[in-house]
Amino acid sequence: MPQTPYSTLTSRSYEWHGYAHQCRPAGKPAFYDEQYPGTYNARRDNLRGFWKGQYGHTHGLVLVDAFYENVTGPDGKNVVLEFRPDPPQTLLVACVWSHWRATKPGEKDLLSFAIITDDPPPEIAEAGHDRCPIPIKPENIDAWLNPEARSLDAVDAILEDKLRPYYTHRNAS
Repeated sequence: MPQTPYSTLTSRSYEWHGYAHQCRPAGKPAFYDEQYPGTYNARRDNLRGFWKGQYGHTHGLVLVDAFYENVTGPDGKNVVLEFRPDPPQTLLVACVWSHWRATKPGEKDLLSFAIITDDPPPEIAEAGHDRCPIPIKPENIDAWLNPEARSLDAVDAILEDKLRPYYTHRNAS
């Protein structure tokens, strides 16, 4: 698990306040960071299932210039690929987040998030990966960050109306 903190943007009370939080990319209590290292994604096709407690309630954005994915190389070994939008740009990637409250004395509360992923565009699929983060359009920021004022169908429409950049990739192993 990278030790670099992640920043997400969230809002509260149906109006934009632009909060930035450092979060762990987990979705489980803090001890999971050491016991089960890794980052977690929220598959778009499971948002109304596993993520129903967050989807339509607690949305955020992760600012992304590049993302990394593991693929199997021709020799069967793991290869890490770096994907970047072309032309270069910072993407506003949709996420859901949660505030886990400490349940035992001495434990700390935990802010966690999961990046929402969908089926990949052709250039990512051709590189060997089956998921892609969903970048939303700038004009949808307020609607995305204030989901409780909308139906889930309206929130789904924001993800469907996603930004569709072309991605280049390189071996980052």
